[in-house]
Amino acid sequence: MRRSALAMLAVAAASPAFGQAYPNKPINLIVPFSAGGPTDVMARIVGERMSKELGQQLIIDNVTGAAGSIAMGKLARSAPDGYTIGIGHLGTNVVNGAVYKNLNYDLLNDLVPIALLPSNPLLVVTSNQVPAKDLKELVAYLNANASKISGGTAGMGSGSHIGALAFFAVTGTNYQLVPYRGTGPAVQDLIANQIQIMIDQSSNSLPHVRAGKLKVYAVTAKQRTAAAPDIPTTAEAGFPGIEVAIWHGLWAPKGTPRDIIDKLNAAAVATLKDPEIRRKLEDLGQDIPTPAQMQPDAFAAFQKAEFAKWKPIIDKAGVKIE
Repeated sequence: MRRSALAMLAVAAASPAFGQAYPNKPINLIVPFSAGGPTDVMARIVGERMSKELGQQLIIDNVTGAAGSIAMGKLARSAPDGYTIGIGHLGTNVVNGAVYKNLNYDLLNDLVPIALLPSNPLLVVTSNQVPAKDLKELVAYLNANASKISGGTAGMGSGSHIGALAFFAVTGTNYQLVPYRGTGPAVQDLIANQIQIMIDQSSNSLPHVRAGKLKVYAVTAKQRTAAAPDIPTTAEAGFPGIEVAIWHGLWAPKGTPRDIIDKLNAAAVATLKDPEIRRKLEDLGQDIPTPAQMQPDAFAAFQKAEFAKWKPIIDKAGVKIE
């Protein structure tokens, strides 16, 4: 029996998983938008610090197209072994579920929440060639020049698209929306005046506002952001009701073991406790969630609540993609 037990141990030791604590190789981090955009920036800031916590590199994989639905589909089809995870946000992991009629995966059931990440409101920004001095003047300008104005989004159902719809609903404007593979390239066209306006994540546009490359009119939040206290809220600027914040999160494929989810969550929590990481994110206008809000079960409940909140809004707007 002793020999039999030793033989069994020998076989187990020969298994690649035996004695190798997760993770023992690099982790693929799927990012649903192009390099340079707000989600990509978040992934790189958080991913680099999580790599130190986990002892393995998180490799960025930008999978663009269809407002992030292609990336989330790739994630849902990945092996549930903890070596492929994904970052997404309100648009990719809530709104797309209401907008796309024929997704071949279920955002609530085929992906497992790992951790809630920071959120940021949107900024109403334009190219420097737009003459309006405040939000009321901007709305009047847009209405007077509707056929000449176009605005950028990261695609149908993206956060920037939802922000534009909320802006339309409250201000009565209706300019042409131009979809991009991410708001990174969109904001470059905005700077060049190829498009004239965006309702864009503060983390993406605020650096360009500070550099004098874009004009800003308001922030879509209840209160002014600490990162830019001089920017009025949309309510202060004369248009209450435009309140949209884009939260981010991490997910894994369905079936990923809970101990792996917990280890990834612990790395994310430790990352957002790091003062340097917090400073970087807060400088971009991001609001940091508490460790309790970041827990997988709390995040899952939050995501379900966001579905319940946004689906009626999307349905009412009649936004559907076959």
